[in-house]
Amino acid sequence: MSASRSETTDAAGPDEPGSDLLAALLDGMDAALCAFDAGGVITHWNREAERILGWSAAEAVGRHGFAGWAARTADADDVLARLMAAMDSEGRHVHEFALLRKDGGRVLLRTQSAGVRGADGKPAGVYCAFSEVHAQIDLERSIALSEALFADASWGVVLVDVDLRPTVVNTHAARALGSGRTTVLGRPLGEMVVQGVEELEAALHHVLAEGAPTGLAELWVTIRTADGERRRCWRSGFLRLASPLAEEPVPLGVGWLFTDVTEARLAAQEADRLRFRSNQLHRAARAAAECEDAREAATTYLDFALAGFADHALVDLVADRPGAGPPQAPSLDAADPDAPVRLVRAAASPTGGSGPVVQSAGGGIPVRYLDGHPALRAMERIGSVRTSAPPSPPAQSPTWAAARQWPTDTVHALCTVLRSRGRSLGVVTFLRGGSRSAFERSDAVYAEDVTIRVAAALDLARTLRDDS
Repeated sequence: MSASRSETTDAAGPDEPGSDLLAALLDGMDAALCAFDAGGVITHWNREAERILGWSAAEAVGRHGFAGWAARTADADDVLARLMAAMDSEGRHVHEFALLRKDGGRVLLRTQSAGVRGADGKPAGVYCAFSEVHAQIDLERSIALSEALFADASWGVVLVDVDLRPTVVNTHAARALGSGRTTVLGRPLGEMVVQGVEELEAALHHVLAEGAPTGLAELWVTIRTADGERRRCWRSGFLRLASPLAEEPVPLGVGWLFTDVTEARLAAQEADRLRFRSNQLHRAARAAAECEDAREAATTYLDFALAGFADHALVDLVADRPGAGPPQAPSLDAADPDAPVRLVRAAASPTGGSGPVVQSAGGGIPVRYLDGHPALRAMERIGSVRTSAPPSPPAQSPTWAAARQWPTDTVHALCTVLRSRGRSLGVVTFLRGGSRSAFERSDAVYAEDVTIRVAAALDLARTLRDDS
């Protein structure tokens, strides 16, 4: 053992049992430590104390206090008195004071001192653990930040272990997951996330293997709650957690921070949808204005409307009845050949693939819709009617569509009335397949905007025909 090392174990004696162990423990500590005997003489000085102040154990052990070397003369007596006061009292005492480094610089330290009792129970000295104030403040800030994140943070914080099971969850995250803070601990994520769990787990696996991504990720998930299922969008950030005590980084899990941006994303999607549809209507109007045939202008509107909106479009017009007044509401008795109003297929988009809406040859074919058909109900209401196939096995979906004389892949439909000059000219039906969502109220509003233009073009075509 070197001379400096024997001095760090002076109290036990270099030849006494346990002196080597004591020296190893002192030098292995992360905190700086020194000890004083009852007279104020330094008996122990570890390597962390040497690192902070620059004074070696050989230079420190055996000195009385810090006067003349590690403290200014004016401060030395006060520093020693404050430290030694712990010998005659219970508990730990915390102080802050400045000491001198060996290179002449000053460093502000925070100390914790406590008295040492001898074998007879009498005060035998004081030990003092100290660290630089800024390092202590950094530690306290880290602890305070951790406690704040898991208590009052306005975003979700979840610590996930290497098995991808939550180990710590803050209040916000527990509420977002539809459960309590303790009930989610240790449970697989798949028990709480109905849809989107694969993407979430893939992100966590990536962080464990490769480290945290450089940017944020937005994950759409469906959460199972007591009130049912909720679809949410979470803007998420990930951090790989590693043990600071290991020689090599050992992953402890992943820190997952997220905030709910569902409303913002839905609003952005709606704004994008409205902007696209407005542009489509503008382009359709420009294209229709170049059509010499008003009926071609009507189908042009539908061609532009179908993009991103529906898979198929059907145009059914009220059949001409010479000598009759303005068309009235059609009879719902589709089996009566003498019904006052009949609908004929005037145009349709291809059912076997993509293509423009094509006008029916020969003036159109009558369509004999059954009683209660959505197109007939739209004529009755002079408004829009939305409908979807009921939840059923896929094999029954073609039957539902065929009964309504729609393409067999139809799952959702929207019927809107063609109105012009106070008359119902017919019905436009927009159809969607199973890969699309059902029509919503905003879709009906857009469809009505389109059919107003289509109706105006068809009314113009009928007027021009009658005049000729």
